[in-house]
Amino acid sequence: MGFLTFLRWMEEILKKTEMKKVIVGCEPTGCYWLTFQKFLQDHGVQLVTVNPFTVNRSMELDDNSPEKSDLKDPKTIALLVKDGRYSTSYLPSGVYAEIREASVCRDQVMKQHVRLSNQIQGWLQKFFPEYFECYSDWDSTSGLMLLKTAPLPKDILRLGAGGVNQIWRDEKVRAAGIKRAKILVEAAQNSVGLEAGEAARLEIWILVNDYIAKTEQLKRLDEYLEEKVKEVPNVEKLLAIKGVGLSTVIGFVAEVGDIGRFTDPKQIQKLAGLEIVKKSSGKKKGQPRISKRGRRKLRRTMYESARALMNWNPAFQDAGIRHFRMCFFTTGTGKEIRWEECRQR
Repeated sequence: MGFLTFLRWMEEILKKTEMKKVIVGCEPTGCYWLTFQKFLQDHGVQLVTVNPFTVNRSMELDDNSPEKSDLKDPKTIALLVKDGRYSTSYLPSGVYAEIREASVCRDQVMKQHVRLSNQIQGWLQKFFPEYFECYSDWDSTSGLMLLKTAPLPKDILRLGAGGVNQIWRDEKVRAAGIKRAKILVEAAQNSVGLEAGEAARLEIWILVNDYIAKTEQLKRLDEYLEEKVKEVPNVEKLLAIKGVGLSTVIGFVAEVGDIGRFTDPKQIQKLAGLEIVKKSSGKKKGQPRISKRGRRKLRRTMYESARALMNWNPAFQDAGIRHFRMCFFTTGTGKEIRWEECRQR
């Protein structure tokens, strides 16, 4: 009802002003504006977005006051749209929307996965620090099964080596046996961990189950993304580049969307916040740097892919060495070095 009311209000303004076209401008806040954009798009109305940073910088121009309110913001946004200081938003569709949503979901699950990993390792440092001497990877299958059933040193001592080994046999874990069980029993006997009760046992049970669930979710998302990215047109050309892996392509497509909508590579560079800027005034010449006014994840993906290309792609290795030589001589050291030394450094 709110969207329809807005549409009728907009039509009344068009009739009153005898205009034929309207541009709707907004300051994007979270995900709340996306459904509104889709509604206007379906009704043939253009929605543009104004950078919140620009709004904050412009709101003091009229009254020289840093006050921010719901009455003042619309006027500031309208003036910016009138002056053409806006950008047209891109709403991905089809396979690009699928990859975008799955990639965002994967990032959220990965953050939760890392948080759970840190919490479990912190719990072990308090109650069973010798556990890390028994496992090179704390989240091995046999280790997680043990933490679910007998996480505390006193639990391991109560079960003994045979009881611990029986847990793995019941779960059909083949990577561990009686030898590993004896090592755990010995570590439990000499443990310096804190005394713990039922609350600590319940805590680790919850953490381990959540960690296993997040691991399965990440696996499912990776399989889905690998399947969907193959539907992107000409994706095989990206994968054919030596040094560019599937995860890099997924991250790039998720952030950029349909690359055909760009007419110049510099547009993607600016979208990632990698365009070169510098501040100069009079005799003062500023140092060039990247703007970082763009998508952080896309910038990280392009940086990591560039490092991989310099390591594995011969064409990029030579270019990277030449770039390093240029950077070295502009650091102000004034040292002349041979080409071989530059290559080693």
